[in-house]
Amino acid sequence: MITDQAQDLQVTEDFLANSSGGPTVLRILLGTQLRRLRQDKGISRHDAGYAIRASHAKISRMELGQVSFKRRDVDDLLQLYGVDDPEQREALLGLISSANAQGWWHKYGDVLPQWFGVYVGLEEAASMIRTFEVQFVPGLLQTQDYARAVINLSSTTRSEEDVTSRVDMRMHRQMRLHEPEAPRLWAVIDEGVLHRPYGDRETMRGQIEHLVEMNRRPNVTVQIATFDIGGHPAAGGPFSILRFPTPQLPDVVYLEQLSSALYFDKYEDTHRYAQTMDHLATQAPTPDRTEEILRPFLERYSD
Repeated sequence: MITDQAQDLQVTEDFLANSSGGPTVLRILLGTQLRRLRQDKGISRHDAGYAIRASHAKISRMELGQVSFKRRDVDDLLQLYGVDDPEQREALLGLISSANAQGWWHKYGDVLPQWFGVYVGLEEAASMIRTFEVQFVPGLLQTQDYARAVINLSSTTRSEEDVTSRVDMRMHRQMRLHEPEAPRLWAVIDEGVLHRPYGDRETMRGQIEHLVEMNRRPNVTVQIATFDIGGHPAAGGPFSILRFPTPQLPDVVYLEQLSSALYFDKYEDTHRYAQTMDHLATQAPTPDRTEEILRPFLERYSD
């Protein structure tokens, strides 16, 4: 029922009003609700876009929560979707202001691509983050020196000030792992990451020591996908799966590309990636062996 969905959104707004990740979550909630309403009426994205004087691509971005919402657009869409009850309409329209609020990461807007800003907001709101990485240590587990070495390689870095700003933002993201309501982080890292040096030996040694330390935290699990496990279904590249404490929100899969990113929230997509992550975690040596696996690399970078 639409009424039940609207009530769920209102409860979620109250729950997330003071959450650092609230605006992003509310945008996705509102977008998800608009998508359900559109699909229930059998209306295409093209026709919905025409109703608000926009393209089907904008409807897609709205439904994914990747853009801010204009009250006029949402009002017109609700009218098109047959939501006539004033209370139901206000329950949805009332989310717009909170959904359009800015998070802490917006102060880094000069060095933060819009497509990555969406991810940071999701990360802030997630209760569990599962990630697989083949090129770098995951950002949430990087030391400051390692992060600087990685960011310095980026073709989009324009100045030392930009590098410092991006490093600061990455360190800020990590603060959530140390909060009382910290998310659960499960990272599977391909062994190749450990062989690929970023920065000098001291930087690499410090990074590996940090992985050992973080793996000892109760909310963090680190596994190394060693070469001897052979091929695996995630050989295509890195990805992250984010899960949220709000039951109305689906899992989101994040795939970062060179200058953009892809987000999936349909069950058939997220379930496939979840199965792949489960397979990786089963194939890789167990977390209690991570320190043993990292020890030879500590010795290598200590020479």
